[in-house]
Amino acid sequence: MESVSPPQGSPATPESPSTPQSQPPPKNGSQKEVDGEGGVPKQPTQNNHALQHQNSLHSPQPQSPDPVHDLPVELLQAGWRRFWSKREQRPYYFNKNSNESLWDMPQLEVGQHDLITDPLGISSNRVGPVPSSSDLRLSRSSVDIPPLHIGEKRRASMEFVGSPTKSPRFTYSPFWNFDVPTNAIIYERPPCCWPQPHPEVEQLRAQLVLKLRQSYAELCHAREGIDAPVESFNRWLLERKVIDKGLEPMLPSNCVPEVSQSMYREIMNDIPVKLIKPKYTGDARKQLFKYAESAKKMMDSRSTTPDSRKIVKWNVEDTFTWLRKQQNASYEDYLERLGHLKRQCQPHLTEAAKTSVEGICCKIYNISCEAVKKLYTKHWEILKEHNIPELIDHPKVTHRRRVHCYPVIMYIPCPRLPSVELQVENEVHFLRFKGEAVKIKSSHFFKLEQLYKLNARDDPKFENFLSRVWCLLKRYSTLFGIHPHEGYGLQGALGVDVFECLHRVFGVTCELFASPLNCYFKQYCSAFADTDGYFGSRGPVLDFHPLCGSFEANPPFCEELMEAMVDHFESLLTESQDPLSFIVFIPEWRDPPTEALMRLESSRFKKKQFTLPAYEHEYRNGFQHICIKTDMNQKASHGTVVIFLQNESGFAKWGPTPERIQDLLLSAKPREAVA
Repeated sequence: MESVSPPQGSPATPESPSTPQSQPPPKNGSQKEVDGEGGVPKQPTQNNHALQHQNSLHSPQPQSPDPVHDLPVELLQAGWRRFWSKREQRPYYFNKNSNESLWDMPQLEVGQHDLITDPLGISSNRVGPVPSSSDLRLSRSSVDIPPLHIGEKRRASMEFVGSPTKSPRFTYSPFWNFDVPTNAIIYERPPCCWPQPHPEVEQLRAQLVLKLRQSYAELCHAREGIDAPVESFNRWLLERKVIDKGLEPMLPSNCVPEVSQSMYREIMNDIPVKLIKPKYTGDARKQLFKYAESAKKMMDSRSTTPDSRKIVKWNVEDTFTWLRKQQNASYEDYLERLGHLKRQCQPHLTEAAKTSVEGICCKIYNISCEAVKKLYTKHWEILKEHNIPELIDHPKVTHRRRVHCYPVIMYIPCPRLPSVELQVENEVHFLRFKGEAVKIKSSHFFKLEQLYKLNARDDPKFENFLSRVWCLLKRYSTLFGIHPHEGYGLQGALGVDVFECLHRVFGVTCELFASPLNCYFKQYCSAFADTDGYFGSRGPVLDFHPLCGSFEANPPFCEELMEAMVDHFESLLTESQDPLSFIVFIPEWRDPPTEALMRLESSRFKKKQFTLPAYEHEYRNGFQHICIKTDMNQKASHGTVVIFLQNESGFAKWGPTPERIQDLLLSAKPREAVA
């Protein structure tokens, strides 16, 4: 008897390719040849024996008299058949009635798979829909699957799905739960009218953003003699998108005012020299001397008022005199003297540099506007080549229905996307387009696959999957920046135990600051509606207007965005009478305190507040999709304030009782501390 594949309509076999471009394995025989008549094994013919002998030369599968039907009669009558996996080099079992597949021999229970009362195997213990043989999607189910009673699933959710020629192994702990349904209710909203992401446009966007970053660094050097403040460009992008009305998902192009307060403030903080907290007494002395010297040079080279120049000059000379006399001053003395000098000089230095710094901010914004025009032109050139006309009227929702929240839906049709190459090496997936590669850990690649399967309704055969993953990864690598560890704080996430507790105890089902790369739930808000919508994003949080639900909010460390978040949450809580709850995690910045933190603490919707101490709780790495396993969890170097904002009905349903708070505190502790 020849070695055969499962019958028509079965799920993908272990030896089938696992990439989205893979094709279903060819059938080696018809259903009739496999099963014989009435479930009785069909006697092999001479030709079958010859073909079996030929196959045995290529694979070491066992040569039983009938490997397909070598099962007890009860299992055969229930629809079970035995096959050989070439990739795994072991047998597996397939039920032609229920399309269920197992690695271990099934154990029938009383009344199980009754062919008369249950001819389709509906009562079988299957998880999820059964893909057809023409379905190119990978059949990895969510990680939180209840244990099966009749054996191990043939392809478990945690098992690596590798290439057909190589089957590497890895294990990782579950870090998402896509079985949690949403409890967020919204009004039905119009679709997104941005053009759909395209690899060529994404490549151009990355080039233009890189040039913009370089221009920013050059302007800071040329005009102020300082390095561009670390992360200030990234925070500028976030701050600008709070008020931007343009048609570009990343770069600002329609902002009032043009001068960014975030960028202006961060440049000014480094004038005349960047100050960092010194470790040793000698470092404190050097920093004091450097600040005094830089302040004197700056006032000599700028057009300022005589009074300002006189005040700065007098304080600098007084500092030099003190340094000459105090050769053995303490660490605290140097820091106190530096603080005094800065308080006396900084207002005059700021006034002297104001025009120049505002010029830097305006220059960067204008370059960004020019880049947006280039991106818009390029994108629509591609769309028009595919006969997709430019929008004239945007769609509107005529009837406002209350519905459960759903992912962003794109309105403009998707053009034919170019192919993207996929390569798997050492548990890392590399996606390459026109010689430019992006990488992602295999575990997170499979996570994106699951999200895509749940949300990409326009692509059931995964024809655009790799291209959209490439655009997604390229977009976020462009956002993170070019320096080592830059962008780390933009993607930090709470620990898995914390999310599990938030869902179990406080009913949280949705994250309001996440991405497809770091989300725990399948419903979340993220920065980019166009690239992330196919993977479940509800769009930017400031465009998300829930009427009901329980939410977690862990915003990036951008003060303007955090302030806008507080305004948005209070507006939603004021308007809704349904249960509504926001659990906010925000850094404990009190020197000086941030505006967002003060407003959260004084909000009339605040029901509870407590602090997670520094180094006694963890965040998941901001680069968790590419970092090594040992770097996955990082202890927080600052305290985190947890604040519950709830309306009355939300408090009645998900109120922060002492018992619930204790559960949350315990879940936030590092695992070694809990142990």
